[in-house]
Amino acid sequence: MHDATPLAAALEVADWRRRVAETYAQVRTLARDDPAGAHAVWVQQRDELFCDHPASPLTPDARADFAGLDVAPYDPAYRFEVAVEPAAEQRLDVATGTDGVVGYARVGTVDLPGLGRVTLWSLRGYGGGLFLPLKDASAGQDGGTYGGGRYVLDTIKGADLGCDRVGRLVVDLNFAYNPSCAYDHRWACPLATRSNTVDVAVPVGERVPPTTTAA
Repeated sequence: MHDATPLAAALEVADWRRRVAETYAQVRTLARDDPAGAHAVWVQQRDELFCDHPASPLTPDARADFAGLDVAPYDPAYRFEVAVEPAAEQRLDVATGTDGVVGYARVGTVDLPGLGRVTLWSLRGYGGGLFLPLKDASAGQDGGTYGGGRYVLDTIKGADLGCDRVGRLVVDLNFAYNPSCAYDHRWACPLATRSNTVDVAVPVGERVPPTTTAA
C-alpha cells in the first residue's frame, strides 16, 4: 500500500493479482511431479514481486533493505491431499480497515494429519473463493510464524493449490504465507480464528518478518 492515485493503485493491485495467479498456475502444474521444485519457483517469484512491484506490501524502508522473504526449506511431510468434510453452517464477519466488513461462511473442515482439524471458509461476497488461514503454536514467537497466523489458500486472490486427481483439496503448508498486515500496519487483514488454530508448531512456509512479533 502506498500513496498512488486511486487509478494507479487499482491498476497496480490488478497486476499484482494477475502475477500471483500466474505463479500459482505454474505451481499447480509443476507440483504434480515436483512439489519441491514448484515451491522454489513460488519463493523466487514472490521475492521478485515483493522487491520490484509497486503494489508490494513492504514499506519503502523495508524494500530498500530487502534480501528475500524468510521461507523454510521444503518438507514433503507437510503436503496434504485431503477431503473436505461437511460442517454446520457458521458465518464470520471480519472488519478490515481497507475492505470494510468481509463476510465468510464455513463450508467444511479439513483434517491435517498430525496437526488437527481446521475450518475451510468461503467468501460470501462477490466472486466467492476459498479461504484457509492457519495459526500454529509458534505464532508470535522469536523465529516462529506471524502472530496473527498465515494464509494457505485464498483463491479469490489467486492463492490456489488446486485439487488432486481424485478431487481432494491440496493443502501444502510449505506455501503458507504472511498476510500483508505482517509487513505494513496500514493493512487490516482477516486472521485465523480458534477454528483455524492448531496447538503444534508448523516449521515450514514463510516465517515472521524480522521486525514483527504479533498481530
